Order: sequence, then structure tokens, then C-alpha cells
Amino acid sequence: MEVRSLDTEKLTAEYGVLTQRLLPWPALRAPFEGAWAVLAPGAVTTPHAHHEHELFIATAGTATISADGEVRPFNAGDTAYLPPGQKHQIVNVGNGEFRMYSVWWDAELASRFGALAAVATAPAEPAAAEPAAAEPAATTEPAAAAEPVGGAA
Repeated sequence: MEVRSLDTEKLTAEYGVLTQRLLPWPALRAPFEGAWAVLAPGAVTTPHAHHEHELFIATAGTATISADGEVRPFNAGDTAYLPPGQKHQIVNVGNGEFRMYSVWWDAELASRFGALAAVATAPAEPAAAEPAAAEPAATTEPAAAAEPVGGAA
């Protein structure tokens, strides 16, 4: 098991929000990517759309989420799904930090994962046959006579 924690000292700006990406993580090969997102009070993400499916999981704070003009409350404990191409934005409307985790995927990520998983779970090639055991060396003593089997006499 490996555990990764949110490290607020190492956040980078992306889409107008501070983020910490899940990948690269050598031990994890998954059909998705992900990132923590931290918005200060009043912070707003850059409106954008992309070709991936995306899932937001709100973990702390109070925000709104807008998608294609529809605005809804988005608070700790909420999950939002955004299909490909849907323009979206998050606004922190609370007095404290808003935190969420984002997971996204597309057919290419799933395909790469499927190929990696197939290799990882493929049965191993059969081992090469062991060489035959060497015949015992010939002796100069005669072999013992076989005892008769059964009761014939």
C-alpha cells in the first residue's frame, strides 16, 4: 500500500486554481488521472471544457459549480460529473478554503490501462523443459533377479 497526502506547500496553478496532481506515481497504473484542487475564499477557476469525462468530489468548504450556464451549490460531501465538452467553473463562495478532488478519464487512458493490465495479468510463459535426468552409470555387478509376483509356483 502507498498513501499520498495533499501537500499544500507544493501546489501549482492550473485552470486558475492551486492543484496537486496524482501522477506521476510509478506504483499506480490507472485508467484515470486526478488532482487535488484548493481554492481560497473568493477564488474562481478558469471556465474551460475538455474532451475527458470528469468527476469532482468536494471535500471541504462551500462553492458553486457552473456547467453550460447552470449554477448549483457545490459543498463538502458533494460529487459532480461533467461529460466531455461541458464548459465548467468552480467559485469558492465560502469564508474558508474550498477543496475538492478531480478525477478525469477518456478512451485513450482506458485503452493504455487495459494494455498495461493485460500485460501485468498475462500468464507467464511456460518454463523451458528441464533436461532429462542422467541415466545412472552402468555397474559391473549383475542386476538382482526379480521376485515373482503373486502365488504362482
